[in-house]
Amino acid sequence: MTNFNADQFVSAQKANLEAAAGLSQTAFAGFERLVELNMAAGKAAVGESFSNVQGLLSAKTPQDLLAAQAALVQPAFEKSVSYGRHLYDIASSTGAEFTKAVEEKVAESQAAVKNLVETNLKNAPAGSDAAVAAIKTAFEASQTAAETLKKVAKQAADTAEANFKAASAQAETAVKSTIAKAKAKA
Repeated sequence: MTNFNADQFVSAQKANLEAAAGLSQTAFAGFERLVELNMAAGKAAVGESFSNVQGLLSAKTPQDLLAAQAALVQPAFEKSVSYGRHLYDIASSTGAEFTKAVEEKVAESQAAVKNLVETNLKNAPAGSDAAVAAIKTAFEASQTAAETLKKVAKQAADTAEANFKAASAQAETAVKSTIAKAKAKA
């Protein structure tokens, strides 16, 4: 009753293999960006550590030492925030590429299933109109449910991203305020 043949099976497997290769490349590209970020951060941290120690060792009084330490806090915080943003950008863009690839494969699969169902329903035996109508209704309902779930998942991801950005901005503002108050007291 189905028209699915060996050539279609081989073609589908080839497409799946190509998709897996593409996802592997995306994963490695994201990992490569992460390694580059960590190498740059590590290199900068080592260089800054020596510079910071020299600044601390050049303090002649306890007040100079406290001032030197206080001067290190804000740049360290800003670098930490910047690192977090870069890390988030890498994760977000890599995740978006994965999501796009998965959505494309799901759309292809849905189209193939829809085509298969429609083809088989066209070849249904005479007198099975009620069963064909029930199958079509069930299939359309499943497609609608899948689309609804996809929209809900996207909304949840968008909300989570907005909440993350808001929390980061709020934390950054709070730390900057605390640093400014500490500098005012010094």
